[in-house]
This record gives sequence, structure tokens and C-alpha cells, in this order.
Amino acid sequence: MRKYLYILLLLLCIPLIAAEHTYTLVLDAGHGGKDPGAVGRFSKEKDLNLKLALKVGELISAQYPDVKVVYTRSTDVFIPLQERADIANKNNADLFISIHTNSSESKKPCGVETFILGTDRLEANLEVAMRENAVMKLEDDYQTTYQGFDPNSIDSYIMFELMQNSYMDQSLQMAEQVQRRFVGHLNREDRGVRQAAFWVLLKTACPSILFEMGFISNPEEEKYLNQNASIAQMANAIVNAFGAYSRKQKKEVSETPNVQDLIQQAEQAKEEKAKAAEQPVAPVQPEPKKELTTYYAIQICAARNPMDPSDPRLKGVECDTIMVCEWVKYYAAKNADRDKVAEKLPEYKKYFPDCWIIKFER
Repeated sequence: MRKYLYILLLLLCIPLIAAEHTYTLVLDAGHGGKDPGAVGRFSKEKDLNLKLALKVGELISAQYPDVKVVYTRSTDVFIPLQERADIANKNNADLFISIHTNSSESKKPCGVETFILGTDRLEANLEVAMRENAVMKLEDDYQTTYQGFDPNSIDSYIMFELMQNSYMDQSLQMAEQVQRRFVGHLNREDRGVRQAAFWVLLKTACPSILFEMGFISNPEEEKYLNQNASIAQMANAIVNAFGAYSRKQKKEVSETPNVQDLIQQAEQAKEEKAKAAEQPVAPVQPEPKKELTTYYAIQICAARNPMDPSDPRLKGVECDTIMVCEWVKYYAAKNADRDKVAEKLPEYKKYFPDCWIIKFER
């Protein structure tokens, strides 16, 4: 009887639990205040980012009244990178969209691209990540806040190889929806969905993307980005992408199971268990004990994708690899004697401060 009451209470509580959650979208207008971002011939990135973020929020609030919209900034103020992520996390964000404007030393590049956190083709996308992360240098005592992270040092970005983003699949889905609408509906140049090591995405505990709306360094694109009609078109594209993403993320709502059916299933399970208990149980033969071979090694790093032996992140060290949970782990100095491996650890620490000894059993 107690079991049936528990099932009934659980069914009654499900709608209440679901009703308590409010979907929260955090819109992050990049840069601001003393940080202008990229600067064009007649406009600044911080202003374009804010215009688009506010327009997106306005449309979301009108079309999706049940969605709570939170801005990391709604005026021209400077917000530290870590604080932007903190705003999302304190509000239990379900989705984080960081809006930016691209720039290049050349006037030719144009088009849109959407980033998610990751290290695929790290070197190719390092320039834009360094540019966006460099804003932390405008903060007082940024080295303490960001735990020694140097946005201009390639070595600092190795840490991103070791971070696994739990929201990569959802982030990728949203990024693809945004890119699809800007390219297919607005006929913008497609620069693709990419991965890069953005601090603000690393520290945001929800699906998150960083969107580059175009190149302020391209004269024609700068004109386009500064038109009110263009801002409205781009905002509408992002809202449509959000709608498609939300529909895909919503779980299929099945009919509430009939309590009588659950009781009947419980009774059947009880009968089957009783019948099974009446059957003679054959003695379980213990499996022959397998001897394990144990050895030790120094793990120096891990990556989502295999690295070439000449990759500078490996610093010339000859490594063996092992695949664990979709991560390629690189290790060296393998030996059955742990003490011998430990003797070599200080030398490896000079080049790989975060390396450690791992144990293998086969």
C-alpha cells in the first residue's frame, strides 16, 4: 500500500515541480564603457552589440512572455568577463548568448560566425579568442581574478583542452540554428560554426554561444550593421533561431500514466519476482581470476581531437595516447616502477605544470 501511495504522490508532484521553473535567457552585449571593442570608421563595436542585444530581448519578451530575459548590461557600462558569467549563473540561465562584432586588419573579410566553447582547430581560432579575452586586462588585479590566466599567452589556452563542456551538444544546436538563419534567410556570408577558447563561455554553466554579427572593419558591412532595419532583421533571425532551438529542446510530453496501470504493473512485477524465487538457483561458478598488469606514466595533457606529434602544445615530447570518454590523453615515461616515474615528474613539471602520475591496469 505504501508503494502505491508513493506512486500517487509522485504523479501529483510532477506538474508542481515543472511549474516552478522559469526559462531564463541571458543576453550579453560584449564590451561596453571604457572598453569600446573593435572600432570602425564611424562606429564602435560596443554600441552595435548593445543595440542588437536590446532588440533581441524586446522581441523575445513580446513573442515568448514566459521567458525571463536578463541582460548583462543594458547601458554603456563596463562589465568584467567573470561578472558576465556570474550574472548568468546567479540567474540559473538556461541559455547564454554573447553578442559581438568582428574585426580584421584587412578590409576584405565579411560575414557571420558563431562560436561555442571548445578547442577544435585551437590555433586557427586563437586570434579571435585572444582579442575577446584581452578585455580582462582592463580590470584591476585581473591576474588574481582569473587565476594567472594570460589572454595573450598560448600556453594559458592549454587549460581549455582539459575542460569538458557538459553543454556542448545544446550549444552546438543553438549555434547552428543562428548560423542557418543568417545565411539562409539574410543571405549573409557564412563563416561557419566554430570552437574557440572564450573565458565567458568557459565559466557559464549553461548552453552558451558567442555570435559575431559581421566585420566592422569592412566598410560595406559596417554600413549594413549600423542601419536600424539591419538590426531588426538580425534580431528577428536570432529570435527565430531561439524558437527553433527551444522547440527541439523541449521533451516530448507524454500522457500522464494511469495510476491503475502502474498498480497493475507493480502487482505483475511482484508475482514474477515470487515465481523466480521458487525456481532452484544454479550455483554460480566464480570466474577465473585474471592477473592484472600494472604500470604508471605521466599524463601531460588531454585533447578532444588527436594532435600531430609536431604540435607545439606537446613541446617535442614523445607521447603515447589512450582514448578515455572521447578524450585523447597524452602520457609519457611509462614504467612498471612507480618510483622511477615519480623521479621524472619534476622534469616534466617544468614544461607541463599540471601534469601528474596516472596508473594503468590491464
